[in-house]
Amino acid sequence: MSVSDPMVTLVVPVKALDRAKTRLAAVDARGRRELAAAFALDTVAAVLACPQVHRVLVVTGEPALVEPFHDIGAQVLCERALPGGLSAALTQGCNHVGVDPSGVLGILCADLPALRPDALTAALRAAADHTHRGTAPAAFIPDMTGIGTTVLIGGTGRALLPRFGPGSAHAHREQGAVPITADGWECLRQDVDTLADLHKALALGTGPRTTACVRSVLAEPPGAGPDNDPACTDRGLTRSVQA
Repeated sequence: MSVSDPMVTLVVPVKALDRAKTRLAAVDARGRRELAAAFALDTVAAVLACPQVHRVLVVTGEPALVEPFHDIGAQVLCERALPGGLSAALTQGCNHVGVDPSGVLGILCADLPALRPDALTAALRAAADHTHRGTAPAAFIPDMTGIGTTVLIGGTGRALLPRFGPGSAHAHREQGAVPITADGWECLRQDVDTLADLHKALALGTGPRTTACVRSVLAEPPGAGPDNDPACTDRGLTRSVQA
């Protein structure tokens, strides 16, 4: 880590598992819970392996995840009731962290199971290139569709104004945040909502919990998934994991 690299705190919001990944409609409720937990744990484990990140705060309404996140080194703010959904979770997390005059605050989505620490390190440095020069108050990484946001990074000593939700990439751009992307950052942009997304994440190389969970949950593939894409059937996912 360069001496000029600021230390980063990342807030990671995680839904209660019963409400997570409902668009994985071809997977039963138990399987969706297990996949959502695996995605989140692999994502946070990769973040914790990034040398610039000195603190990860998981904000979740899922008590069953508190101990697993603690076990891998994350801090957890467990809120059983988050009436404002994602916005409330992010507000609570950012308020809990506060503003460090010498540090950077960021937000990262919990469904990036192919995330690699080296890509996150490169992204944090690219964000700093913009925010330290004063050309933008924050930087963000759009998802693979270009519509959503997977990572939002503020400047040193600055509070964040997150606008996650439908159309968040446009909303973050409107408030002055600059979009950043680069070759090799697909693992930072490939979030998982559908079976097609999961197939793409597996092709990039997912973390060990996700890989094992897919083997378990999709061990007896029932056929085509909800995206009606023959390349993204459950059977195709199983082949990807076994390859």
